[in-house]
Amino acid sequence: MREILDDAIRWLADGAPIAIATVVGVRGSAPRGLGAAMVVSAAGQVRGNVSGGCVETAVVAAALEVIETGVPRADAYGIPDDDLFAVGLMCGGSIDVLLRAVRPGTPEAGDLAALASGEATAYALCVRGPRLGEGRALFHAERGISRDPAAHAPAARAAADASRDAGGDRPALVGYDADGCRTDAHPDRQYLVVPFAGPPRLVIVGAVQQAVALARLGAGTGWAVTVVDPREAFTAAERFPGAEVVVDWPDRWLRSAALDARSAVCMLSHDERIDAPALQVALDGPAGYVGAMGSRRTHDDRITRLRATGVTEDQLERLHSPIGLDLGGRSPEETALSILAEIVAVRHGASGRPLSALHGPIHADAPA
Repeated sequence: MREILDDAIRWLADGAPIAIATVVGVRGSAPRGLGAAMVVSAAGQVRGNVSGGCVETAVVAAALEVIETGVPRADAYGIPDDDLFAVGLMCGGSIDVLLRAVRPGTPEAGDLAALASGEATAYALCVRGPRLGEGRALFHAERGISRDPAAHAPAARAAADASRDAGGDRPALVGYDADGCRTDAHPDRQYLVVPFAGPPRLVIVGAVQQAVALARLGAGTGWAVTVVDPREAFTAAERFPGAEVVVDWPDRWLRSAALDARSAVCMLSHDERIDAPALQVALDGPAGYVGAMGSRRTHDDRITRLRATGVTEDQLERLHSPIGLDLGGRSPEETALSILAEIVAVRHGASGRPLSALHGPIHADAPA
């Protein structure tokens, strides 16, 4: 949803209504997941997509109707067994798409601006129940409830439940029965909660050539990249466009860094005086991925040294070393691709194996 906000806000600023289509249900294999969104202007301009092109034409037509009527609706798209020529997903799965209109100057338009600016931390969209199509931006607790407390309270509760169930890292559906109890089976009210935390952090220790490639690739795929190295000669900012460059000892910097379970830390310096102390701090911290570059002999020596400094076996189990997946490449760019591929696989609980060797849905849900 994040990728459509700038266009949505710009079109609203021009004084015309828009429609937002959001994937609120996925069954089987589908190109996009929960929360994927597309915005359609009153003039028929389109940004984003909900299916990678399979059903976009039909969704645009429905969106224009919603702009005209102002009535939200939920449409299902798949391939019916009795009609191979119907609009549907070529992958054989099915999706539910909620369409709703947003008009200039409304609280809903203000919520989109708050999401784009980073003020809001989550967005709760009612996908089933009497408030179908109502969306609420949710802020830090200290901001308080800014509008319509009766509508805000269930949305805030849904966001809290989603954060507890899914870790607050990805869109999640949260349902309630008529008595307000949590249920996923035929809920009377259901919300899609889309987290809007900042981008995940990629920390690269060592400003070597592989770090240049990894920083570029990480920034291009939505990571907030920080390169840390105590050697000023290596840390010219122009080598790392799109990244924060810090001249400091990485272990000292890591002790005060605001990392979380979405963060990844990669040791690339090839200098144990830099990597080893930083590894001790990183393995004792909250980062969801910690990796270190080096040969298998370097890895064995590193493990011995880390054990001698008191690093526990449980902490060593978290270390991905030698870093990266076996892609066979040797160039800095190929090495960076191997590293980022492993980070993505670990983050989503995936195997990293070829899809052709696996069975089941291609876009499987990540483990909670």
